[in-house]
Amino acid sequence: MSLHKKDRLTALFESWAGEEHTSFHPLPPSASYREYYRISGATKTAIGVFNHDRKENEAFLSFTRHFLKKNLPVPNVYADDLQNGIYLLEDLGDQTLFKFLHEHRVNGVFPDVVTDRYKKSIETLIRFQVEASGDLDYSVCYPRASYDKQSMLWDMNYFKYYFLKLARIHFDEQLLEHDFHTFADYLLEEKCHYFIYRDFQARNIMLKDGVPYFIDYQGGRKGALQYDLASILFQAKANIPHEVREELLDHYLDKLGKIIEIDRDKFIQYFYSYVLIRQIQVLGAYGFRGFFERKTYFLDSIPFAIENLKWILSKMELPVEVPALLDVFKQITESEPLKKYGEKAGDNRFLTVKITSFSYKKGIPEDPSGNGGGFVFDCRAIHNPGRYKPYKKLTGRDPEVITFLQRESNINDFLSGVYSLVENAVENYLERGFSHLMVNFGCTGGQHRSVYSADCLARHLEKKYNVNVVLNHIEQERKGWVN
Repeated sequence: MSLHKKDRLTALFESWAGEEHTSFHPLPPSASYREYYRISGATKTAIGVFNHDRKENEAFLSFTRHFLKKNLPVPNVYADDLQNGIYLLEDLGDQTLFKFLHEHRVNGVFPDVVTDRYKKSIETLIRFQVEASGDLDYSVCYPRASYDKQSMLWDMNYFKYYFLKLARIHFDEQLLEHDFHTFADYLLEEKCHYFIYRDFQARNIMLKDGVPYFIDYQGGRKGALQYDLASILFQAKANIPHEVREELLDHYLDKLGKIIEIDRDKFIQYFYSYVLIRQIQVLGAYGFRGFFERKTYFLDSIPFAIENLKWILSKMELPVEVPALLDVFKQITESEPLKKYGEKAGDNRFLTVKITSFSYKKGIPEDPSGNGGGFVFDCRAIHNPGRYKPYKKLTGRDPEVITFLQRESNINDFLSGVYSLVENAVENYLERGFSHLMVNFGCTGGQHRSVYSADCLARHLEKKYNVNVVLNHIEQERKGWVN
């Protein structure tokens, strides 16, 4: 980031915290253009956010303050400077529902503990949809106050131009446009006066002490209850088994029915139609991010969305005539070029690489996957910054320690050898369809060299491979230094 952004964020942090910042670390980028940083001082920590879109910032902050008044689980807003596009939020840690899913999913099995977290999340969703809707200030919604026909047509045209055209799916533009209008008119016959999150998926749900907290709802607006439920149950890479989806749908309806009167059959009919328009929106995003921006992560997500599409079309019969739309769906599910992405992803999508830093004084970590362990790299031969007073209270994530290791040690040579060994294993595991690989970095205190090494390997693998990386700094999390 540019220096002035960092200066403004740290100044905002120091004004709020009443203490100097001691660390400033970027968080992994998301699909949006917002930038997130973890800023810490001697006793306080916060998440700093930069976003140049003022209207989006205003919507997020307004929604957040409203939700907090309703005692809904969202991060506290510590401070904001809208003029410069920055604000500070409560640090909820790094455990998302999506990360929790992949940590506990072994060989594709969706365990009960994950189902329970999903149930808690959709129970909380109902509170947002019903309790927060009535007196929410929808005037701040951006870009529109409701998921209306115009919004739906934007999604459908996004799908048409960024997915269908770039995937070389054939269509008659006039006939397809007619079906878009017909489908949107049908969807809007359902009640559309509830708050919808718009991007309600497992990466936007933080788990803090097992409690789901919601983030990234700046695109919220009025809409139908079914939309957000469709979003989370059919999130492509979560790949929730169909029987679990049915169980979660029933759970949602049971809980919702205790709050408002619903017609279950009618709700379900509209639900699968909203699943379809959510898939339309998602495929448009995958086309833009993957085909246009050439981000392979989104291309690798296409097979999951296609499998969802196949299942939905086999499950439902649309109550309106949209032959041109159904034809492009059929082409998508039968497309040989799109199937190649599926062959590329294959079973590799379930490979989780768990990377851990630890202290040899406390012992080598156990492998929670049940596979008996993996790589253990000893960082103790690397020049130790912890021997010097200026670095004793810092970690391998602090700029001063990073500079020391890069200039005063052979850590780059050490990591080069690590990368070579781990890459060979990752590629072998991907080819053989294995689901878990564990890599441990140990040093004397689990504070400097091992933390830096684990972070570097995590970034390296995330950039190079389509794998799920789970990072765990044992000693730092135990001390509360690294969330």
